[in-house]
Amino acid sequence: MTENAHPLLKGFVRLSGSVAEVANKLGPLAGLEGTWHGTDGWNMIAVPSQNHGTAGFTLLVQNYSETITFTAIGAPVPNRGGATEQFITGLTYELTVTDNTTQGILHIENGMWLNMADVQIQPDGPVKAAAPMPFTIARMASIPHGDVVMALGNATTTSGGFSIPDINALPVELGRPDLGYLDPYKIIQQFPQFSARNPNLMLQKAIQNQKIGNVTTIQVDTNNQGGNISNIPFIHEHVNASRFFSTFWIEDVSMNGVNFKQLQYSQQADLDFLPKFHAPGLIMWPHVNVNTLRKQ
Repeated sequence: MTENAHPLLKGFVRLSGSVAEVANKLGPLAGLEGTWHGTDGWNMIAVPSQNHGTAGFTLLVQNYSETITFTAIGAPVPNRGGATEQFITGLTYELTVTDNTTQGILHIENGMWLNMADVQIQPDGPVKAAAPMPFTIARMASIPHGDVVMALGNATTTSGGFSIPDINALPVELGRPDLGYLDPYKIIQQFPQFSARNPNLMLQKAIQNQKIGNVTTIQVDTNNQGGNISNIPFIHEHVNASRFFSTFWIEDVSMNGVNFKQLQYSQQADLDFLPKFHAPGLIMWPHVNVNTLRKQ
């Protein structure tokens, strides 16, 4: 051993554990591991547009299929803080979204889900658990539009009495818009497959005839302390993504005598562009995605 070398500290070498050990350390994220597929996803987004020199928006609504693969990180990753250490477990993920009409790829994304709950006080004596953290789950996402997301939150597990809340994806705080400005949203509402007034209706319909047992609910939001979105300059200037939040439901389902794992999610990115009518600031346009997937 050289003069400046030091023996490896406890936990410095990270060896992958067994499947059971890894799942136990993942906590509420354990149910995500594996590959999921769903064919009834919906995407709604408003984007800036020009019509004969007049600034406006174009509303896009697409029905899509999606495959997500979650892969466990094999061993806890230590964050060293001196007398306090944090041991992070988690999963990497990759997803692909394909338009059901054109079969073209709409979206790709990769990132990680992290369980940050294991924080230990390690003085010279016995190891002790530190005080609970306000947020124990993180979602990190890389979006090829030029956005990187850090959303923080928590997870809960329940059994029985499960329901999915309504949400509203219409733009709000427009000021006093000209008559007919939001007509594209009214047209969308005529289609029974999708509702801008409640995109979660698609998720609610999917579970109408299902018996659902345990449900793990994971909620994260960039508005929670420590969260953030970083955008490339073009995005920041023209259609700034100012907030991202999502809810995942990992469900144990029984239907027609068959038991299976189901993943549902509802998520929204707030996009800010176009000045409000007769009011300061920009209009916030909800970019919403919902889908129901089953484990393969």
